[in-house]
Amino acid sequence: MKKIGIALLVIALVGWMLKDTFTQSGIEDLKGGFKEIASYRNENNTGPVQRIYVVTVKDSTGAQLQDYGNLMPHNKYGNTKVYYFLEGNNVPTKLSPGAVNFDVSFNQNCFALYEKSAMGNVGLVRWPFK
Repeated sequence: MKKIGIALLVIALVGWMLKDTFTQSGIEDLKGGFKEIASYRNENNTGPVQRIYVVTVKDSTGAQLQDYGNLMPHNKYGNTKVYYFLEGNNVPTKLSPGAVNFDVSFNQNCFALYEKSAMGNVGLVRWPFK
């Protein structure tokens, strides 16, 4: 009888873990209608890894920008940037590393910038180029 109780407990625990694994929320569950347009990752695996993303948003008023940024990959001692643009505006499709990540002609259309630094500090800036 004791073995059956332990077996049921193990089965329940494994079932709970599987349910939790397969029902985690993802980008598609966030409000805002996010669509990744362009991405860049430098090939430097021994030093700081730079990740840059350009994302369009259908609705900026209720968009979960910080949550979207938190779901993006990040490396220790690396830097992750997510540039947000409204859907329908001109957006960059070519990204480059460094301080300026795309052509400055797109700056006026960028309404937010999420950045996670090498030390894990997170920032979200509205209208970063104004």
